[in-house]
Amino acid sequence: MVQRIFDSYMVVDWSANGSPKTGRDSLWIAHLRPGHALSLENPPTRATAMAQISAILDDEARAGRRTLAGFDFAFGYPAGLARAISPQADWRDVWAFLHDHLTDGPANANNRFDLAAQFNALFPADGPFWGNGLARDIPGLPRRKPVGWGESLPDNRRLADRLAKGAQEVWKITGAGSVGGQSLTGIAALEGLRRRMPVKIWPFDPVSDGDTPSFAPVLAEVFPSLVPLDPAAHKVRDAAQVIGLAKALAGWDEAGRLTEMIRAAMRFPESVRRHEAMILGVEHGL
Repeated sequence: MVQRIFDSYMVVDWSANGSPKTGRDSLWIAHLRPGHALSLENPPTRATAMAQISAILDDEARAGRRTLAGFDFAFGYPAGLARAISPQADWRDVWAFLHDHLTDGPANANNRFDLAAQFNALFPADGPFWGNGLARDIPGLPRRKPVGWGESLPDNRRLADRLAKGAQEVWKITGAGSVGGQSLTGIAALEGLRRRMPVKIWPFDPVSDGDTPSFAPVLAEVFPSLVPLDPAAHKVRDAAQVIGLAKALAGWDEAGRLTEMIRAAMRFPESVRRHEAMILGVEHGL
């Protein structure tokens, strides 16, 4: 019989909304502990969501249970972004920059567009972030996509984005399907969590797969669209997706597949392990 490497599973559908919101296109949190009813929350703000997420992770760790928490935004960027901060910088420097420069109020008001411009200012010419979605112009943040990818600019897409059908580039801040705003606000929030409690960030941090007991939660980037949607799970698509992926993670763990996914980090290119991150499971063709 395969031994699970996690005791509970959380999936978070993130949002970069600038005001409180519930329902469609908002924050959803699914938490599943096998043998117990799945819990589903729809907090109106990121501040409320992080308080709920922190409470769940704290409670599970104190009870001696290990949680895998998946978040549906990019955990990293092509290496050129960190190197614009410092030649030796990596994901930790990017996460710290985001946390220290993002203003995200209790009612969701945030400066993500200005923060993207601050990142762009680190580059000698145009920077990689684009898609100013505000009425006011922001110096250094163009409304249209720049040119020079892989030359004067970092790579346009991560390995994970090329592997996951439908995944968009991390640099696009606004517009249909954009994930850039979610990543800026989401990484900043997780860096705050990382500073408050012991966590492992996969695939950046070494994660034991059961050989060494550890109750530190493991946070991973996920892409709910990898799992077929069950519309009967919930009337709101985002809610149905987090429910479905939480159940899928539990099923993969029970079958031993999650161990393979976690261990796959050892085979990733250095650029993925130090900068880009990876969508959990995408390399398995899910």
